[in-house]
Amino acid sequence: MTLVERTRAAATTTPAVGRSRRTLAEELRLALADDIVRGLLVPGAALDETELARRFGVSRTPVREAIRQLAASGLVEVRPHRGAVVARPSEERLLGMFEAMAELEALCAGLAAERMSPAERGALEAVHEELRALIQGGDPQRYHEVNEAFHAAIYAGTHNAYLAEMTRATRSRVQPFRRAQFRNLGRLAKSHVEHDRVVLAILRGDRVGAAGAMRVHIMKVREEYEAYAESM
Repeated sequence: MTLVERTRAAATTTPAVGRSRRTLAEELRLALADDIVRGLLVPGAALDETELARRFGVSRTPVREAIRQLAASGLVEVRPHRGAVVARPSEERLLGMFEAMAELEALCAGLAAERMSPAERGALEAVHEELRALIQGGDPQRYHEVNEAFHAAIYAGTHNAYLAEMTRATRSRVQPFRRAQFRNLGRLAKSHVEHDRVVLAILRGDRVGAAGAMRVHIMKVREEYEAYAESM
C-alpha cells in the first residue's frame, strides 16, 4: 500500500472528534519518525528527497515538508547546501519540549474543566471509553490515533483557539516520542489509568485537579519514552 493509500485509509478510520484528515506530509513524517526512533534510520544517515519520494510514491513537495517538520522535533538536521541527515535531539532539548508540553496540556485540561459544555464532556467520555476498548486489542498504532482525538477534545474544550493552536503545534513536535512510548509493554493500560484521573477531574469541574493530573500524565509519557529508547 502506498503512502497515498494509507492516508486515505486513515481518513476513513480516524475518529471524528477533534480530528482532521492527515496530509501526505504528516503521514510521511510519522513513517520517517518511526524509522528514526526505532533505529532503522541511524543518526548521520542522509535523507534524499528524490529517493524518499520514490519509496513512498509521492512527489518531493510532501517529502520536503515532512523533513521540515522532523527538523522541528530534533530528529533531522538540515544542512544548508548539503541536504538533510538523521539526528537525535539532545536530552536537554527533549526535556524542554516535554516540560513545555506538560504545562500547555495542563492549562488546557484546567480550562476544559471549567468551560466544557455537557455535550463536550459527553464526547470526551466517549473517546475515553473507546480507548478503554482498544487496550485489550493491544494495537499501539490505533490507540495512538484515538489518543490524539482524546487530547484534541480537551483542547477544544478550552474555548481558547489561540491556546489550542499553540498546544497542537507543540504536540506535533513531541508526537514522535509520544507515539513511540506506546510500544512499551503494558503502556496502553497505564496511559488509560492516567487519562482516568484527568477525565474525572474535568467532569467534576476541578480545574486544579485536572491540570495536575494532566501534568503528571505528560511527564510520565516522557519517562516511558526514555525507557523505550534505552531498550532499543
